[in-house]
Amino acid sequence: MLSYQHAYHAGNFADVHKHLTLFAVVDHLLRKDSSITFIDTHAGRGLYPLSSPEAAKLREHQLGVERLWKVARTLTSPSLLGDWLAALANAQPGGAGKHRLEVYPGSPWWLAHRLRPGDLLTLFELHPGEHQHLSLQALPDNVRRVHGDGLAGLTRGLPATTPRVCVLIDPSYERKAEYIDISQSLMSAMRAARHAVVLVWYPLLPAGRHHELLDALRDSGLRKIWRSELVVHPAGNDQRGMYGSGMLVVNPPWGLEERLTESMASVTPLLGKECRYSSGWWVGE
Repeated sequence: MLSYQHAYHAGNFADVHKHLTLFAVVDHLLRKDSSITFIDTHAGRGLYPLSSPEAAKLREHQLGVERLWKVARTLTSPSLLGDWLAALANAQPGGAGKHRLEVYPGSPWWLAHRLRPGDLLTLFELHPGEHQHLSLQALPDNVRRVHGDGLAGLTRGLPATTPRVCVLIDPSYERKAEYIDISQSLMSAMRAARHAVVLVWYPLLPAGRHHELLDALRDSGLRKIWRSELVVHPAGNDQRGMYGSGMLVVNPPWGLEERLTESMASVTPLLGKECRYSSGWWVGE
């Protein structure tokens, strides 16, 4: 229990999918002036040096974000992908002028660096070592770091004091029961804050356990769920590890699908000839 450390996988194709989606959602939410409460239920450590022993062991970033980084300077017009890569450049130790990708930012950074004075961000992390790393990150004053169970904290923290709420649920799925736990927590969150925008990431693995999450949500009667999946190679029973990445967005902002589809048309060729992206309303409009 609590053995997962994302440092081994930082910057992989799933991070690209997850954080580009998160960036797009936040981009839409910030178009309105009213304050937002952000909640990250599984925050991780915040920043991941790509030269660390963990990242260097698997080097998953080389098949993920690094492929996008290499073409960042060829993006000449404003776009979601271009803006995301520009933000990634700002996360580097030397700032936007750096040409080398040295760190990959986790969701705490992607959320915290866009906070406005009236916004709030709560970061939950249960793993003691990961929370210790997170506690050392320089973050704005309106960020709260909690060493504890993010799903329990989400239930306690809703409804929020701000007019709007945005939640990221991004567990490791180490336990088989987590797929059902996530569905139950999501349904509880939506009962407490029915207009909240909630993002849920899930892995595509040969065992196919993500269908437990999807089936539970379909049976719940919850509506307005948008789903996208990034598949880097076909699934096979003889394969190990992720073959793709999935995202659910409850109450997605208008225009999200179009912006992500446009960006993923540039991303998928960079991630391999077998890479495919799909999206659409899953439960119903």
